[in-house]
Amino acid sequence: MAKVNRQWILKKRPVGEIGSGDLALVETPIPALGPNQFLARTVYLSLDPTNRIWMSDMTQYMPPVELGAVMRGGTLSVVEESNHPDFKPGDIVSGIAGWQEYSVENGGQKLPRGQVPLSAYMSVLGATGATAYFGLLDIGKPKAGETVVVSAAAGAVGSIVGQIAKLKGCRVVGLAGSDEKCRHVVKDFGFDACINYKTEDVSAALKRECPNGIDVDFENAGGTILDAVLENVNLKARIALCGLISTYNAKGPVPGPY
Repeated sequence: MAKVNRQWILKKRPVGEIGSGDLALVETPIPALGPNQFLARTVYLSLDPTNRIWMSDMTQYMPPVELGAVMRGGTLSVVEESNHPDFKPGDIVSGIAGWQEYSVENGGQKLPRGQVPLSAYMSVLGATGATAYFGLLDIGKPKAGETVVVSAAAGAVGSIVGQIAKLKGCRVVGLAGSDEKCRHVVKDFGFDACINYKTEDVSAALKRECPNGIDVDFENAGGTILDAVLENVNLKARIALCGLISTYNAKGPVPGPY
């Protein structure tokens, strides 16, 4: 068993953007395994915008990370040692072990090996892919010929949303924060168009790229981007509200409707 574990601890709650003093890298001893426990070594850690929400002391869909605790994060780990009858060394386990090299666990979701790259379970076959799939299809309900707009289109969720919408026969317009990202969104992810929200008038650009209006908006950004989208939506449009990343670093309460 490894003697020392490296962990990122939430030292204080960020105000605005995360600063160098908000997290601390510490080394701690790994405790001995008890009955029905196993030692897992982190192979992949998913760093997502929602991590920033977990740092804030606010009502949310999960309790905030406590000060002094290991920073929460989605993980893919390999079992190193085990006292658990259902987990053996070499098993691959997904969970929320957090920002640390090792974790002592008593359960988790075992994943098959060899069928797909392990990294796929942290992306298209993991929470990212499920967020895109169910958010678009269950909430957005896109139909062939409709126009779908995706903010943060170059991101993990947005890029998958756009590809699913294309498979459904939709015109797909993304929004991203640079010309390079927009080229990536169109060339590699197959979007019909992408708007650089930092250099264009977003509302005017949406009118240009969505001449028939917007039928589905998969919203990851919020703020002024959502304002521009709402100026261009059709009657009975559907809005899948996935995230409001434009507000995650706000230093105080954000005025409605965000």
